[in-house]
Amino acid sequence: MSKTVLITGAASGFGKIAAFDLARKGYKVVATAQVYPQMSDLIREAKELGVELIADKLDVTNSRDIKYIVDKYDVDILISNAGIMEGGPIAEQPLELIRSMFDVNVFGGLELAQGFVKKWVAQKKAAKIVFTTSMGGLWTVPYVAAYCSSKHAMESIAEGLKTELADFNIKIATCNPGVFGTGFNDRGVDSIFRWYNPENNFTPSSAFDGAAESLEHQLDPQSMAYCIVNVALDDHSNFRNVHPKETEDFVKQLQAEAWTAKS
Repeated sequence: MSKTVLITGAASGFGKIAAFDLARKGYKVVATAQVYPQMSDLIREAKELGVELIADKLDVTNSRDIKYIVDKYDVDILISNAGIMEGGPIAEQPLELIRSMFDVNVFGGLELAQGFVKKWVAQKKAAKIVFTTSMGGLWTVPYVAAYCSSKHAMESIAEGLKTELADFNIKIATCNPGVFGTGFNDRGVDSIFRWYNPENNFTPSSAFDGAAESLEHQLDPQSMAYCIVNVALDDHSNFRNVHPKETEDFVKQLQAEAWTAKS
């Protein structure tokens, strides 16, 4: 019998590609989006492409939405993919922006996971959660340190869940994208300039000079979405899955160098 997969943040990017790919493979897919207009777009696009999936609204910062979704759907795999990026120098970044990012990237993902885990344990059901974290969950990228810290937090939460839920036959994995062209990174850079002002902030504007150039060489998101799908469907996947391989090698090198870095 085909498994049921619920994906958060399926209105765009990796989540949307993964949702349509899984549906085409014959899985029952619940593709969730933050707001109703995104949900309507998913319904329309699925109909146009002849793809059968369920679209529903799920704002992971809304506890009522989470309860509704957990109560409504019996799922075998949760792909926790919803996330936002607020960029800027962390020494000056407004705290309300950092809090809102943690609400989505950390607390929303955790609350949803807790809801399904409680349900699975009560049902004695084998299940799996795949968290879309980031290469930034394993090292810190300058000027998106707050975002990276939220992904570091999810890495730790995922690792804790992996150990604590092993006896309940609930598997946990993370997928750690490199720099992919979903528009997510572009919006993260754009978010800086909605509050940063060189006349008021001490960080020089030259600190952001390389941002536009770095965004010119982003990777095709399809391969990352397929990586997420493969991890979700593989009962024996690695816990941590950095993609592409070049990014994995780069992160491992940086982690090794951190042991000898000076303050």
